[in-house]
Amino acid sequence: MGQSSVRGEGTREGVPHARELGWDEGLYDDSASGDTDDPAKPERETGPGRARPAEAAAAAEGGGGHRRGGGAGGRRRAGKGAGPGRKGKRRVLRWSASVLSLLILGTAGAGYLYYEHLNGKIKKDDLTLGKNKMPEHRANAAGQTPLNILLIGSDARNSKENQDLGGGRDTFDGPPLADVQMLLHLSADRSNVSVVSMPRDTMLKIPECQDPDTGKVYRESLFAQTNESLNRGGPGCTVATWVELTGIPIDHFMMIDFAGVVSMADAIGGVPVCVDKNIESRTSDGKGSGLKLPAGTHPIKGEQALQWLRTRYGWVGGTDLERAKAQHMYMNSMVRELRKNAKLTDPNKLRKLAEAAIEALTVDKDLDTIGKLYDVADQLRSVPTGRITMTTLPNFYSTRRAGKVELKADEAEELFRMIREDIPLDGRPSKRATPTATKDEAAPPAETEVTVRNGTYTDQLGSARGRATTVAGLLAAKGYTLAEADTLTPRQAKTVVQFPSADLEGDAQAVAKALGIPAGSVKKSDQVQGITLIVGADWREGDTYPKAKATGKAPGSNTSRADQTGCMTVDPNFTW
Repeated sequence: MGQSSVRGEGTREGVPHARELGWDEGLYDDSASGDTDDPAKPERETGPGRARPAEAAAAAEGGGGHRRGGGAGGRRRAGKGAGPGRKGKRRVLRWSASVLSLLILGTAGAGYLYYEHLNGKIKKDDLTLGKNKMPEHRANAAGQTPLNILLIGSDARNSKENQDLGGGRDTFDGPPLADVQMLLHLSADRSNVSVVSMPRDTMLKIPECQDPDTGKVYRESLFAQTNESLNRGGPGCTVATWVELTGIPIDHFMMIDFAGVVSMADAIGGVPVCVDKNIESRTSDGKGSGLKLPAGTHPIKGEQALQWLRTRYGWVGGTDLERAKAQHMYMNSMVRELRKNAKLTDPNKLRKLAEAAIEALTVDKDLDTIGKLYDVADQLRSVPTGRITMTTLPNFYSTRRAGKVELKADEAEELFRMIREDIPLDGRPSKRATPTATKDEAAPPAETEVTVRNGTYTDQLGSARGRATTVAGLLAAKGYTLAEADTLTPRQAKTVVQFPSADLEGDAQAVAKALGIPAGSVKKSDQVQGITLIVGADWREGDTYPKAKATGKAPGSNTSRADQTGCMTVDPNFTW
């Protein structure tokens, strides 16, 4: 992993030499996810695994007269993809403070993080359970690479501590869901941090995953709720889902449960939040988080912090975007609070904080010691609060599944591109890599077979007719006379050129270059058996591939920085 991997220098058996670390060197990040406070009970895939089986239901692929195909084109014939997957939803207690442990671990651990006995308490799991290999980082001019960590909040109710926090008894000991998913990106030059969250109700493709403990294979689902990924073999399936969606290499994951949120909030001593009016989050039919606060600024901790993070009913608008805004406000305040208390050295508090973090944390197997966890935090700690940017993936309410959301294809892909190319979301400059072509030589265009598919379908516009034929014609005009249009029409937000093996990478990049498609959109995939160009929803018309919008900042409106303050606006219907 190059520089993104954890270091072992200055350690003994994975444990760094004990030394004081000032709290002013820490940081903390979070972003939002969307859901309802009182979702319905789910239907769940059956079969053995770490999650307890429940009712099974077939996943619908979605309308629009399109269908998904397997591998195709290039120098080989088409292959077959997986069948339909599973879907479902369930009543859960919503929360979004799982990420707390990561930066608490780095900011407040100081001397107590070095006890070797804590190593044995760290829970570990596989990084990825998908079939595709992890993409590689692109180094910047100085040879540095970014660090990407997927932060996962599990709604598991398999312990008394978690069950005591509430929620329906029908969720106790049930299969866990990944109700919080945030990708933390530390820039290659270590000057800035970007945090991108995905709403829990996002409908997307979940790839095939295999449970490492039982060997059970979970089939690919073309239109499933993203939080179900955790129930398909573990956090490694959630990682695989993000990798397939974004093309972003993920170095590590960290996962926390409900009880961990409360214990960490207690250990930190409270986080100041502000409301412009008295608030009580409770509807006439009993929905809501139960949060009750008078107007003004108040430090909150423990279960009250959990209530703040899951509140939707009570803010003006009452949407998940408002909930996300409140979550951002909490985490921004957390960063400032840690910096303000930089010189605080309370051994008992630090011990409790460190042990609470370790007890609540599950990580990938490359983060199996306190020393490695400390090293990750050490790389994060010097980023200024003004360079910590948090945003939510741009989305819209689905017309195919009531109450769910789908990603805005163009804006989401622009956000993914910025992360892949190490472009800061705050619009400020950073030393970043420029995608380059592979050294593998390309065959002559006339000898290169290319299969072209029409993946332009969207719920709003349907498919752009004839796009595969049109683009195949564009390739033929450039010498690719073996290019052929395929009848398969998979959904594809962003145009991509896929290849199955290293010997075809040069050919694939030559195809992309011929049409002006960025080198970053050329991807290896085991779902194809030859060079396959899927024309995405970003190229519905015209003979020239559209240039990416160079906005310099994260797309969408739900973006904030850790140095920003403010008060949440309370809905008059929820005041007292």
